[in-house]
Amino acid sequence: MSKPDFDALRLVEALLFASSDPLSVDDLTARVPEGLDVPALLTRLQGDYAGRGVVLGNNGGRWAFRTAPDLAPVLRLVAPEPRRLSRAALETLAVVAYHQPVTRAEIEEIRGVALSKGTFDQLLEAGWIRPCGRRQTVGRPLTWVTTAAFLDHFGLAGLDALPGIEELKAAGLLDARPALAAYGARARDGEDALEDVEDEGTLTGAAGRHEAEGQLDLLRREPRDSE
Repeated sequence: MSKPDFDALRLVEALLFASSDPLSVDDLTARVPEGLDVPALLTRLQGDYAGRGVVLGNNGGRWAFRTAPDLAPVLRLVAPEPRRLSRAALETLAVVAYHQPVTRAEIEEIRGVALSKGTFDQLLEAGWIRPCGRRQTVGRPLTWVTTAAFLDHFGLAGLDALPGIEELKAAGLLDARPALAAYGARARDGEDALEDVEDEGTLTGAAGRHEAEGQLDLLRREPRDSE
């Protein structure tokens, strides 16, 4: 590699290390000299860091250095506990992730319970959901989708990396108790996981999730009248 190419690689590496947030190709292109092949440099860096304690990951088109996933069992012993969301917030996040773009009324219909302002506030403060225009129906309700921060936090390359039916079963995230059929009727394209659940199971899981595990934890839905 020539010195100019090596210097360009070092520059991209430094930008990624210095940034507190993951960077897209466009972000990097705007900060480096004109004419540099940023995608090629990122691919080279990713190869250089492969197998090391710190790896270069691409989550949802945004690049950032992360600790290697296989080191999670060791790091989990010393890593601070991440923020804990309420059960209602995690259920709401799951609905948005699998049904986006989705309106507040649709979220309430799927969960079978009114959605409190505090639940939405938790997800907005975490930066995991955002408004995405209005539905062209009566009242023009606001729709909601997940963000790039959601993908990065849970280690997902994209929405198509969300766990399917077999993964959810294997992880014990399906409960045999009756649940809303809306999960099957309105699952996103290509996710037969939520259309053909034989026992109409509901998504469940543990509240304490960890970033290194890269899993979306979904809490058990208990019958209740309000949040």
